Amino acid sequence: MTMEAISVFDMLKIGVGPSSSHTLGPWRAAERFCHSLSHHLHAVARVEAHLYGSLALTGKGHGTDIAVLLGLSGQDPETIPIPDVLAIPEQVSASHLLHLSGAHTIAFQPDRHLAFHYSERLPGHANGLIFKAFDEEGQLLTAQTYYSVGGGFVVREGESLDELQQALPCPIGTARELSAYCEARAAGIWEVVMENEQSWRTEAEIKSGLLRIWGVMKNSMYRGCHTEGTLPGGLGVSRRAAALHQKLVLPCEYSNADEWLRCLVRCDFQFSKILKWIGCFAMAVNEENASFGRIVTAPTNGAAGVIPAVLMYYICFSEKDVTDEDIVRFLLVAGEIGSIFKKGATISAAMGGCQAEIGVSSAMAAAALTEGLGGSVEQALMAAEIAMEHHLGLTCDPIGGLVQVPCIERNSMGAIKAITAANIALEGDPAKARVHLDEVVKTMWETAQDMNHKYKETSQGGLAVNISIKVPEC
Repeated sequence: MTMEAISVFDMLKIGVGPSSSHTLGPWRAAERFCHSLSHHLHAVARVEAHLYGSLALTGKGHGTDIAVLLGLSGQDPETIPIPDVLAIPEQVSASHLLHLSGAHTIAFQPDRHLAFHYSERLPGHANGLIFKAFDEEGQLLTAQTYYSVGGGFVVREGESLDELQQALPCPIGTARELSAYCEARAAGIWEVVMENEQSWRTEAEIKSGLLRIWGVMKNSMYRGCHTEGTLPGGLGVSRRAAALHQKLVLPCEYSNADEWLRCLVRCDFQFSKILKWIGCFAMAVNEENASFGRIVTAPTNGAAGVIPAVLMYYICFSEKDVTDEDIVRFLLVAGEIGSIFKKGATISAAMGGCQAEIGVSSAMAAAALTEGLGGSVEQALMAAEIAMEHHLGLTCDPIGGLVQVPCIERNSMGAIKAITAANIALEGDPAKARVHLDEVVKTMWETAQDMNHKYKETSQGGLAVNISIKVPEC
């Protein structure tokens, strides 16, 4: 088990869709490669990017080529204007020129200098990529290998994680260790996590940063609930959240996400409509994700809709008057549960199937909701266990390599399971539970290792090969 120190801000990252491991990770890797060239940037005449394993097999569907071009161009996924996400790669393809690191123009032909190695895999991880830089004489200046290991995390080959570690007051690798710290401090999960987070940032910075993350989540739901049309990629999948939203929303005037949320909080909802709203919120985020919109990895892009949908359930439909402080605490708990899965198993669908994405996000949301509704530490951990237990073995089989079918609907299902798990845990006695979260994390990792590689984000098995839809190469 990896014992690295992981911040909540590592688990919840602001980025651009459609995939954390196939879009955000390669984007960040390209940025790091450019940064390594800073001392001899103007000596570079040509760069090449080589994609391997899952990055090659589902790269076009996940926009990996687009992400690499944006990273090499010096663009930041947190701040890039959304129209530029597609416009800049189109300009590179049309002009055969790339503004390397935003400071040095070189010739670049995507069909020659960006290679998909479909039948090869690098030894370190299913998501591997190699960058190479050459001078005017064609001499190799540098070659660097990176692995996108899930959730936007990137590791350079040969990099020692120990060198990057931050000493924490409460180093946590397992749920039992988290529970022990909570008991010793007579504290909730969020309080222990806040103590750790202050090793990196002040309390004020943590709160403002998490509220910024919530703002991105909220706006992605708002945009998704008010945008119609067909998702890109060639499958012809229609956006559904906006039509569902129109059926559900009551007459109310608003012009932005905050006013919209205040309208929803004031409304009276029936149970059947609550279920529809949860689905609407989750699908809205992932339709934005599939459209190269700005979302929050939670813990991945493919599962980005679960936590926002459950958080909206908490704000709009629980009996509690939820404040900004409550939202901060919710995200602290969610982030810590996600880090336990990353340390003990994986959050990469290319390594563990969709149980590593939707399953983990559902567990994160379940624990956060349980503690937010007044549950104990052990009840929160119990909720996370229940949520993941009922995602074990879930495969990743995206049709056409796109995060559309079955990915978007799975976020709705993951959110509903999280809420159900929280309700079961809140009425349950953890002392009588036969299964502990740590055992589920261990089981998930063993299941991931046993799973046939076809069901790990390759589009070579499951629905991806049994649905006769031809997706054009683009």
